[in-house]
Amino acid sequence: MEENEQQDDALQFSSRIDLAQLQEAVSQIKSELGKVIIGQQDMIELLIISILANGHSLIEGVPGVAKTVTAKLLAKTMSVDFSRIQFTPDLMPSDILGTSIFNVKTSEFEFKKGPLFSNIILIDEINRAPAKTQAALFEAMAERQITMDGTEYTMEPPFLVFATQNPIEQEGTYRLPEAQLDRFLFKINVSYPSLEEEIRILESKHEQKTKIEEDLVNSLLSAQQISDYQKTIKEIIVEKNLLKYIASIVDNTRTNANLYLGASPRASIAIMDASKALAAMNGRDFITPDDIKKVAGPVLGHRIMLTPEREMEGLTSQQVVNQIVDSIEIPR
Repeated sequence: MEENEQQDDALQFSSRIDLAQLQEAVSQIKSELGKVIIGQQDMIELLIISILANGHSLIEGVPGVAKTVTAKLLAKTMSVDFSRIQFTPDLMPSDILGTSIFNVKTSEFEFKKGPLFSNIILIDEINRAPAKTQAALFEAMAERQITMDGTEYTMEPPFLVFATQNPIEQEGTYRLPEAQLDRFLFKINVSYPSLEEEIRILESKHEQKTKIEEDLVNSLLSAQQISDYQKTIKEIIVEKNLLKYIASIVDNTRTNANLYLGASPRASIAIMDASKALAAMNGRDFITPDDIKKVAGPVLGHRIMLTPEREMEGLTSQQVVNQIVDSIEIPR
């Protein structure tokens, strides 16, 4: 009897994934960001999930709600290359990808890499650049490579794009193509802080005086550690009934009467990967229906399109996603 129990214990132990270091790293990152960023816990958690799940994030919110600052400081917690690109209406693809320059000494053209060749890329106001420049991001975001003059250049891992946009101002902006939106793991909607949080923001800013925000945040993770954690996420257990649950949610977006455009299989994979990262952050080596429900909104909200009638009625994509998730039976 004891021998059987020992075998069961050994079996259970061998099937577990050690998540202690990952949890500690996430806790430290949140602590470092908390030195400067007040509130916005949902945005911070989703950005950390996107790093662990190796996905890009689009951050949308009115000016002044710490979108850019949070992304910059999050990049500072990692000992990797960081590049910030301000998108403008006159920005050309070569301004971000790079260009071939003639070398007089060798009498040959040499490719000079642009700012997109980095590990963490912050694109500020992504909807201000025209379609040609938007399209230049497609290959890099989906395949982690860039093809220039017939030569493929691989992006060094980790390669993550954090992009911000303002949902209110329309003058001088270009709507992001659906193909590009689909390449973002999350669309994170950032709201105003509460009154209590705003008071704490003022107090914190007053106490900082001449201190520079970036100097308050320490680097914690190396590129290798990030890569190791991303591999750990892939090992998180997902039961078949939960895979069916994810597929059912996404499939419903394609047949829903309120929607003109449903989500693709890329959305199903995104929900699964994001759920794995969320489970690992909570110290679990398996995902639950609650993990799926929590990430479904940020994953699906930007991948679906409402019918014109529903849009005129004031219905939002987020409301439709919530209705879909609530309508599907939770696996037991």
